[in-house]
Amino acid sequence: MLTRLGFPSVGEHRRFVTAIVADTVGSGLFMPITLLYFLAMTDLSLVQIGSALSLSALLTMPGAFVIGSLVDRFGPRRMMLAGNLIQAVGMLAYLWADSLLVVALWTTLLNIGRQSFWGSFGNVVTAISAPGERELWFGFLQAVRNLGYSVGGVLAGIALQIGTDIAYQSVVVVNAVTFVLAYVLLLDVPDHRVARDDDAPLEGWAVVLRDRAYLRLVLGQLGFVAGMMVLNFALPVYVAETIDLPGWVVGAIFTVNTALVGLGQGLVVRRMTGQVRARMMGLAQLIFVVSYAMFVVAGWLPVWLAVAVMLVGSVVYTFGELTGGPVLSATAAEAAPDHLRGRYLGLFQLSWGVGGAVTPVAFTWLLAHGPTTLWWVLSLVAVVSAAYLQTLPRLLPAAGLRVTQAAEREA
Repeated sequence: MLTRLGFPSVGEHRRFVTAIVADTVGSGLFMPITLLYFLAMTDLSLVQIGSALSLSALLTMPGAFVIGSLVDRFGPRRMMLAGNLIQAVGMLAYLWADSLLVVALWTTLLNIGRQSFWGSFGNVVTAISAPGERELWFGFLQAVRNLGYSVGGVLAGIALQIGTDIAYQSVVVVNAVTFVLAYVLLLDVPDHRVARDDDAPLEGWAVVLRDRAYLRLVLGQLGFVAGMMVLNFALPVYVAETIDLPGWVVGAIFTVNTALVGLGQGLVVRRMTGQVRARMMGLAQLIFVVSYAMFVVAGWLPVWLAVAVMLVGSVVYTFGELTGGPVLSATAAEAAPDHLRGRYLGLFQLSWGVGGAVTPVAFTWLLAHGPTTLWWVLSLVAVVSAAYLQTLPRLLPAAGLRVTQAAEREA
């Protein structure tokens, strides 16, 4: 059963969905002020803080392999529970973080908890949704996550406006409380661990890493990840520094993106119903290219017109996100065998870790080499990625399936 916005009926999964909301509200509360928190509460410079966060990201990247194995062994619910508690501890420890190494240590712990939670997420979504409904569920939960981040962002803005030490510390405490709340909500979520026969052969990462078809999907996902990183790491600098638009435009772009994802994701998935997944993956990349072209054009226009073009471009960009995200997530989940899904999705999630580590440096370097260089490079990456993704169905049957077709027949 689908709602008017094209989302699935939550039904018995209310506690799981509420836990996702709690987690993302807390994360949305702290993420926008991460750098500002450490600048206000420690004696570290901006460069030192950035170094600590980059170091922690590098340290936790191999954790995707460990988390994937643990999800397959202990089940996704237990790992989500552990992830929430680890994140709560790591967040509270920020109250006493006062040096580069200490910040890196507690951020590493926090990242491990985040990996544990979100590395299990896809397994639970796959278990609670039927084949043919996966895009609907992944799209719905992405919309829920965005709305949670937006609520947290509003609260973060209030804390920044207050600007006192107590305000910053309150953000940390509230974020930790949201992780505990998510833990409590997940206690009653069923354990979706896949049963195995005692005499079944042991399989592990060797099987996953030999699956060349799935590795091609992960490689194709990297192109989409590069596009998704634009919103956080390229547009703020491009808008405020490169083409010198008013600072409020950055906030407006984020608001437009959040609202469209929250309200439009289900409708976009319904619109894609019956289309081949690989074609929708490629279409998402081409939509990104159109938005990049609009961003370039904005740099050639008077301020008032440039603002309008940037906002329209952000709408186009968001439709690329709405098109590609649910389809790639559903394909990755369904292409993985049940008993190794934790490892498979851990490898798939690693693409986000790679993107998060590489794109900030790459985007800033490209922006420093001219106002349009970044967009031409990203356009080339997107076009090549779109063409490459069309080869997937020959090796990966899940990529050749049609979007939500079974769900639409039952609606």
